[in-house]
Amino acid sequence: MSQNESLRGIDFPEGYIAVIDKPLEWTSTDVVRKIKYALQHKLGYRKIKIGHAGTLDPLATGVLIVCIGKATKMVNALQAEEKEYIAELELGATTPSFDMEHPIDCRYPTEHITREMIEQAMQSLTGERLQAPPIYSAKKVEGVRAYEFARAGEEVELKKALINIYEMEILELEMPRLKIRVRCSKGTYIRSLAQEIGQAVNSGAYLTSLRRTRSGGFTAENGWNLQDFMEKLAECETK
Repeated sequence: MSQNESLRGIDFPEGYIAVIDKPLEWTSTDVVRKIKYALQHKLGYRKIKIGHAGTLDPLATGVLIVCIGKATKMVNALQAEEKEYIAELELGATTPSFDMEHPIDCRYPTEHITREMIEQAMQSLTGERLQAPPIYSAKKVEGVRAYEFARAGEEVELKKALINIYEMEILELEMPRLKIRVRCSKGTYIRSLAQEIGQAVNSGAYLTSLRRTRSGGFTAENGWNLQDFMEKLAECETK
């Protein structure tokens, strides 16, 4: 459904999938919470279920699939589908979180890096393999989020996950900035991929921008702007 269409007449408890273009600096939970509040307190669906099918980091934008009502039964299936991202990296430096959440902690030489080196590095990282999550991630260790250990300065070992990078290509390269397109499986951390690319070219790298352009058959260009979606919800009749 496009942002120009009405939400009037939709039976949300029976199931609805909203494809939201997640705003920058919002958590995925923030988006779900905002929509749920409107459904419960503005439209009167007090017991309605709502959830998202695949977390996006606060510093990322793009496709966030929000499942409402009976559509929440589809969360696992939707989350398992292939993802596509546009990522921008800064070569020659690293941060503790592998992105811009934290300041640069180390710098590395970049004079030796060529386009061919980057392409070879990306090829070596393509395919099915194990990947370590960032230490600043929501992965749980004995019931505690990994980022809580990291913020406390405690070291923990995170279990590597089996992922699949189906395809990667360079979109732009203007040293030290690199822009790539990534097609991958669920569970892939693009922040970790940025760090891996940096290591593979004997330097460092961190993520400066990330946009999820597709999740399964849902694309960002066909998604709702969050504010537009909320305005369309407000137009619905009170239940």
